[in-house]
Amino acid sequence: MLHPSPSTLLRRVSRALAAGTLALLAVLGGDALAAPSKPSCPPEPAPLPADRLAAQARDRGLMWTLKRDGRTSYLYASLHVGKPGWATPGPRLRKALDEVDAVALELDPLDRDAWKMPPTPDLPLDASLRRRLDAQAAAVCLEPQALAAMHPLLQTSTYMLLRARTLGLDVRYGQEMLLSQWARDRGLPVLALETLQGQLEALLPADADAARHELRANLQQLERPKSLLRTLDTMVGVYDRGDLARLNRYAEWCDCVTDAADRAALQRINDGRNPELARRISELHQRGQSLLVAVGAMHMTGPRAIPALLTDQGFEVTLMPRTGSR
Repeated sequence: MLHPSPSTLLRRVSRALAAGTLALLAVLGGDALAAPSKPSCPPEPAPLPADRLAAQARDRGLMWTLKRDGRTSYLYASLHVGKPGWATPGPRLRKALDEVDAVALELDPLDRDAWKMPPTPDLPLDASLRRRLDAQAAAVCLEPQALAAMHPLLQTSTYMLLRARTLGLDVRYGQEMLLSQWARDRGLPVLALETLQGQLEALLPADADAARHELRANLQQLERPKSLLRTLDTMVGVYDRGDLARLNRYAEWCDCVTDAADRAALQRINDGRNPELARRISELHQRGQSLLVAVGAMHMTGPRAIPALLTDQGFEVTLMPRTGSR
């Protein structure tokens, strides 16, 4: 995703993915995610030729039909990073893209005007935290102050994204980036469910002590790269298989919900945004449009999951089966 380098700032990598769209900021905002020049740094994954892409086109993730008012829309669980082989839609997504009037995303990663970063809360850091941040910049081959203008939590999320390249993952192959481009290729409008300001308010704790607590947790995860990559690899596998049962047990295996502060952060970033996301989806559908809506996969879990909230708003919500390759 070309954009802000900020991914979402959660404590652990999977939570950063769950929170998601801010991960795009870095790319749109500048060269923070440009391919590193040192051979020891994980490179940006190379795109695949058309014949290999066609061979790898299959359904990934989870998708629901949303029926109400005599129209059918689609809800797709997205992931904010992906692999080059994901750059062609599978059968379900192709069918939905061919049928709908518009695509709706948390934020449109290709709308640069929407990614003008507003001021974020100041977060003073002591020398120890600053050194740890600088060490993580060096670990992904960035200059120590390359992201200095960015909130420290957004910096750590960016470092997580760059680490993900070790697994062949990149924000440019995340589902939002791809869906935004596929929509444009078809002449479909791309609608935003949220604003950048609203996401930042949900993702960045207003309280400085809480923000530093999350920053230390992010740094601790980055300082254990093998564990971080293992968690990320698990998350990608669960997503790729469309394993909703395991996704719902996320807190059991993510190594990211260990205390009350973690639970509060997850609630704020994930569950706390769901009612407004569901309301906005309902509003856009009610305007007479058939939509393909993509929202981060973690928003599809728990008692306040978006599919459940949309059922409460009168939609007939049905989980779609996965189909094979072309």
